[in-house]
Amino acid sequence: MMSKKKRHVDVQSDQWVLVAPESLNDEAKEPNNKTLFTKLRNPGTEKGAMFLFTSSGQLLEVKAFHEEYRSWFIGQTVQQDGRLLFATPMDPLFLVLYYLVKADKKQGKFQPVDQVVVDEEFPSCSMLLQCTQVAQSLHHVTEEKEIGSKKFYKYSKEKTLQWLKKKVDQTIKVLKSSDVCVGGGVQSATFVRSKQGADVKEEDYTRYAHGLISEYLSEDLSEDLSKYLQLPELSSPTPEPPGKKRKLSDLPVEAEEDYTKFNSDMKNKKSNSKMTAAQKSLAKVDKSGMKNISSFFSPKGKMAK
Repeated sequence: MMSKKKRHVDVQSDQWVLVAPESLNDEAKEPNNKTLFTKLRNPGTEKGAMFLFTSSGQLLEVKAFHEEYRSWFIGQTVQQDGRLLFATPMDPLFLVLYYLVKADKKQGKFQPVDQVVVDEEFPSCSMLLQCTQVAQSLHHVTEEKEIGSKKFYKYSKEKTLQWLKKKVDQTIKVLKSSDVCVGGGVQSATFVRSKQGADVKEEDYTRYAHGLISEYLSEDLSEDLSKYLQLPELSSPTPEPPGKKRKLSDLPVEAEEDYTKFNSDMKNKKSNSKMTAAQKSLAKVDKSGMKNISSFFSPKGKMAK
């Protein structure tokens, strides 16, 4: 009896907390449900990432929000894996595009798409071709030839850039309708802008949208898209004089082993020490309409009686 209880405790429950579209819950109740979690190659990083195929032929990207020392109570059990998973729909053509570009660089000829979307490390990539959206959108990024009853495809850079520009334009519309802050003020990590600045330009929206889309593009294609959108290069900040630059040798190299040494050195520093470059940059940020991030966590004031 004791051994049975021990085995029950050691078993890790395969369950997670997932935030997903309501339609996914409906599909899970179907008898022939084919919902599948699998790893696919992320085009931006070329590394594996988690995705979810639904029975209806839709692809969802799965991302995890994780904090240390977090767990969940699920029914009468405790789930040690306290990650919160988010499943959001995405266009699978972004993932197929990676293989089309790769095949074009290698061979540069028309091929059946099922011979292009092949990956020994991530064999589930072939399931991308079963997504309804891929079959309907493949012509947006390729040149097509039909011989007999079979179609052959070849990557088209010109058509792809036109398609990506439409994606950027759609993203800009969502950013504006959702009142997402895209100006220079959002670059400060210490403050959260509560309203959109009046100095925000159309270029700011385009650059922000380009950055979001580029998460699913190779570095070369991202640069080509930036040029296609006619985005000017960001001007680099004015470098400080050599005498003001902090040398690498000045860093507290022993801090990793003994933090007390680092703390004591900080106490011995003069109180009128010069501001660092980061502090100077932060001081110049326009803080109008911005709140200190700590204000979001401060206790609410007592209500007047």
